[in-house]
Amino acid sequence: MSSGLITTAYIAAGVLFILALGGLSNQETARRGNLYGILGMAIALAATILGQEVTGYALIVFTMGIGGAIGVMVSRKVQMTQMPELVAILHSFVGMAAVLVGIAGYLDPNTHSLTGVEKSIHEVEVYLGVFIGAVTFTGSVVAFGKLRGTIGSRPLLLPFRHFINLVAIIVTIGIGTLFVGAEGTGFPLFGLVIMTLIAFGVGWHMVMAIGGADMPVVISMLNSYSGWAAAATGFMLGNDLLIIAGALVGSSGAILSYIMCKAMNRSLVNVILGGFGTSGGKVVEGGEQGEAIPTNLEETAALLKGAKNVVIVPGYGMAVAQAQHPVFELTQLLRKAGVNVRFAIHPVAGRMPGHMNVLLAEARVPYNIVLEMDEINEDLQDTDAVLVIGANDIVNPSALEDPNSPIAGMPVLEVWKAGTVVVLKRSMATGYAGVENPLFFKENTRMLFGDAKESITGLLAAV
Repeated sequence: MSSGLITTAYIAAGVLFILALGGLSNQETARRGNLYGILGMAIALAATILGQEVTGYALIVFTMGIGGAIGVMVSRKVQMTQMPELVAILHSFVGMAAVLVGIAGYLDPNTHSLTGVEKSIHEVEVYLGVFIGAVTFTGSVVAFGKLRGTIGSRPLLLPFRHFINLVAIIVTIGIGTLFVGAEGTGFPLFGLVIMTLIAFGVGWHMVMAIGGADMPVVISMLNSYSGWAAAATGFMLGNDLLIIAGALVGSSGAILSYIMCKAMNRSLVNVILGGFGTSGGKVVEGGEQGEAIPTNLEETAALLKGAKNVVIVPGYGMAVAQAQHPVFELTQLLRKAGVNVRFAIHPVAGRMPGHMNVLLAEARVPYNIVLEMDEINEDLQDTDAVLVIGANDIVNPSALEDPNSPIAGMPVLEVWKAGTVVVLKRSMATGYAGVENPLFFKENTRMLFGDAKESITGLLAAV
């Protein structure tokens, strides 16, 4: 394939990637956005493989076949509740690819002929690409472990942890100044390896120090890192499309991280350094807050049948119980009976951005009744009943009422303003942030204990 045709294909793929991002910004157009992205990637792969520099097609076909087969098996096996951890581990692949490409690019004999400014620029590209990739790799692996439960969600708060990070960054910069412009491959290669190991440690320590409540922000942050790692790889390989795609992913991930932090009333620096989410899972005691009022399926069914407006707030508990399908069946039943049912989605509900939206879309819940927090919060005071399914921190009134709370100032769904709130939970345990929830003890709150899927299925029968 000629260079002109490859350039044309890259431009077409770049346009498709931009259209994909535009499509994914809205639920109604998300499917079309996915198709744009798939088509763009297919064009990019074909143009790259058919390039004049590429040889050894047998090996390429063999490795792509292995990768494709693994991808198909994983996509069929992974449940929607496991999507956050899958996204995290895929980010690690991008990071490790940037590390390997960077080191291979530095050892490439063709680059040894570079001199002057070109040599310095190439070395800076290699150094930054390897550093970002290494941080992304270990950070994503730790995020995967925390989301999967193999690593505890509590932050690892080492003594002098900020000083340790500062020293690591200073040493990395010092090695970088010696690396750029150095002659030969002896010390520079050794320095590159040492920096890579330090970057691995920085990525590990950075995410280990972040509490479980901030994992949605961490996922979007690592998404941004993987994009910049891909862009750096594009510079190293001289591949314009990889630069474009990496920049799109990196910038969109950064914007999403900002949006997520704003939704939690926190800064990204505060997320990275704060260690929020230190005691997840402890049981909330009543005491001065009052006593929780339990309810049963019959009472809840009567409440829903007698309501005119019902709002459902899904959380990670719904995802774990895989209750989205019976929830939709209950929604259909109530809507046929004339009840106005809507869903309220908090920006950080679940374990990754858009987690609840994806689950509801899988269950074929109509997009027009799935509303964001800002769209529905004002309507909650006129709502007869709210079903909170496995959500905790995102409906915690202490965020607005207790200035000393760890989540003080965080925008939440103000469900307690509704006529009656029914909270579906397995127990009285706190959420991922480990913050006690006064909602459980309010006079208009009822607790429906049990597995969310079993409870919703029982409600279906009772209604």
